Amino acid sequence: MIPLDSSLLNREENFDQVRQYLHEHEFVLGGNWDYEHGSFDRYLDEGRKVWLRIPFQVTHGVLDGDADSTDAVVQIGTPFVLKHVYNEGLDEEAQVRVSGALIDQFQEPLDNDAPVEDKWVAQAKSLLKEVEQGWSGDTSP
Repeated sequence: MIPLDSSLLNREENFDQVRQYLHEHEFVLGGNWDYEHGSFDRYLDEGRKVWLRIPFQVTHGVLDGDADSTDAVVQIGTPFVLKHVYNEGLDEEAQVRVSGALIDQFQEPLDNDAPVEDKWVAQAKSLLKEVEQGWSGDTSP
């Protein structure tokens, strides 16, 4: 994981407007969100192993990331680029369960925080700069 300097750090914005703006830049709400914090993620490579992540904390209201709208206000954290290294193929020792069959057939990542090559850091910085330049005061609560 490599933290990136950003003019977005500590900005407080309406979650719905932040989400809408970042979706325009192909970011998605990371699957690790909860009612107090989360992140917006954008893959940088075709294998979806290298990501630019913009974390946030909820400062006001209630976050329900699956809802069409929410009253949540979020504070942007330090963006970073990270790389996940996965074993390719199926896990030979996967546990078969009806409810988890689609998820549990694949192996766990070999490295959740693998070293990130310079080209991905440069690409992440470029994308972050693009996001920062287009960010407007219209996203304020």
